[in-house]
Amino acid sequence: MERQVHVIPFQVLEKIEQVNEIPTGVEMIQAPKIWDQTKGKGITVAILDTGCDITHPDLKERIVGGINFTNDDEGKTDVYKDYNGHGTHVAGTIAATKNNNGVVGVAPEANLLIIKVLDKHGSGQYEWIINGINYAVEQKADIISMSLGGPENLPALHEAIQKAVASNILVICAAGNQGDGVDSTDEFDYPGCYNEVISVGAIDLERHSSNFSNSNNEVDLVGPGEKILSTYLNGTYATLSGTSMATPHVAGAMALVKVLVNASFERNLTERELYAQLIKRTVPLGNSPKLEGNGLVYLNVMDELSEVFNPKFVAKLLSL
Repeated sequence: MERQVHVIPFQVLEKIEQVNEIPTGVEMIQAPKIWDQTKGKGITVAILDTGCDITHPDLKERIVGGINFTNDDEGKTDVYKDYNGHGTHVAGTIAATKNNNGVVGVAPEANLLIIKVLDKHGSGQYEWIINGINYAVEQKADIISMSLGGPENLPALHEAIQKAVASNILVICAAGNQGDGVDSTDEFDYPGCYNEVISVGAIDLERHSSNFSNSNNEVDLVGPGEKILSTYLNGTYATLSGTSMATPHVAGAMALVKVLVNASFERNLTERELYAQLIKRTVPLGNSPKLEGNGLVYLNVMDELSEVFNPKFVAKLLSL
């Protein structure tokens, strides 16, 4: 198969040696408001990307395994080192655990399964992606995060995703960065526009739709995707932009949501039910659904609604 799959194009804005903060994007989706209930413990997120800096102090405790399907390192399956930086950045947004100095991810106690399907140049074969999805299914991952895409609608790729979803795995994909800022024109990237995946567009830190974010009727929701601070190569940190950066915010959010709602319902919800619970935790931003789907993932929205409809609160309003 031709090498037509690639990381969703991204921009490195700044590289940083040391930080000590909760990234703005993590705060923006209200993740810290949920941490007293769960930090994602017991959930495994499979990251299909360029590998990971497995010795990074903020990531090494979260990684539970990995595999390499690329030709890097002579194709050795047990070497899934990241030479690109993209995969390490994605991993940090999902589940970085701040070690003294550093950053923290959306679900800082979730497990990370590193599946290297893109090489040091950020590109790969469709066969590698399909193998990676199948491996995530075999390893019984809860969530698959893919900040990658290509122009070709390949039936074998679609079938692999359908198999994952049928196995009750939530597949979360970047919508793509070919957008022109106009919702009347559609831009499609695969697998991000398959109906079975949760397709993630990007907004900036002021909640404006990112001009580069693809628009189409398969976008499900948006996450912070500009000037995103996270882990990077050689134990460092970097600020990046792209729908690649929005996607792991949603993957981490889904890890938290799955723990919360399974405990609340006292059973394991299906993929469709979990998707519905995620969409309940969004807020509209006023853009076309083709740009933002159901809106920004906002984890505290259910708590805020329950507060608004609290009988004491309602009684107080009626007395005014």
